[in-house]
Amino acid sequence: MKKTPKQIAALVCVVLLVLLYVLFFLSAVLDFPGREKIFSATLYGTITIPLLTWIYIFLYGKIKNRHTIASIDLMQTPQEATANEDDSEENNITLQKKL
Repeated sequence: MKKTPKQIAALVCVVLLVLLYVLFFLSAVLDFPGREKIFSATLYGTITIPLLTWIYIFLYGKIKNRHTIASIDLMQTPQEATANEDDSEENNITLQKKL
């Protein structure tokens, strides 16, 4: 089974988050110098890694002109999203001709 770039990005995100949570748990249980920095790093990673993964999947869909889970068109099927994109492109061309 071939993995798509979106699946690979999501898998990497999950692995990184699991490692962050294990590191967080170890820093909470063990008492060693610098654990505050590790806590801050895991908190930062918990927020930024999913955000960066979403941005990557969103941009991948835009570049490939495909509907992805990160597309900003809630409650639409991929066919409806594609139809709306085609309509907006036609409207842009019409506006450019008028100018």
